[in-house]
Amino acid sequence: MTEWRRSLRIYWYRADRTAWVFGAVVALLVAFFALLVHAVFAQQDVRRERALAAHRQNLECLARNVYFEARGEPLAGQFAVAEVTLNRRASRLFPRTICEVVYQKHWDRERKRYVGAFSWTEFNSLPEPRGEEWQRAWRVAEAVYYGKSVPTVQGALFFHATYIRPGWAGSKKRVARIGKHVFYK
Repeated sequence: MTEWRRSLRIYWYRADRTAWVFGAVVALLVAFFALLVHAVFAQQDVRRERALAAHRQNLECLARNVYFEARGEPLAGQFAVAEVTLNRRASRLFPRTICEVVYQKHWDRERKRYVGAFSWTEFNSLPEPRGEEWQRAWRVAEAVYYGKSVPTVQGALFFHATYIRPGWAGSKKRVARIGKHVFYK
């Protein structure tokens, strides 16, 4: 073993180290760029996962809004409720995400408390959506979210049930009445 070490030492002292240094620098550069490319692709994967999670969450908020606001309504009414939610998201007057639109609250001077933009969001506990009605609400939400449906209440930002008459309704332009809901611009 000592002979082997001695031969290696002699080779090292006699060899041209320029080629070795050049090879080491090239190897380090290749390793650096490989790590850089790996980091870039890993970051893209993280961004993609976040975007998918955000889409899934917004889609669920939209489906819940359809389910709790219009579960007993005709299919056209469910599509209209989903449309109003997306129209609000697109408007500068409302929050930027679907979930923020659905759970938006504002101060009501008459009731002296915060009230939800959609009445069902004011309840502390609701049963978990399930069954055929939930499946239908999910399909409606997907169709409207991904733009696979023809708009029925184009531009509508507001709606209310037919059995109430809110004060703001007189100042809005009525667009349609579908089932037990009236829609406004």
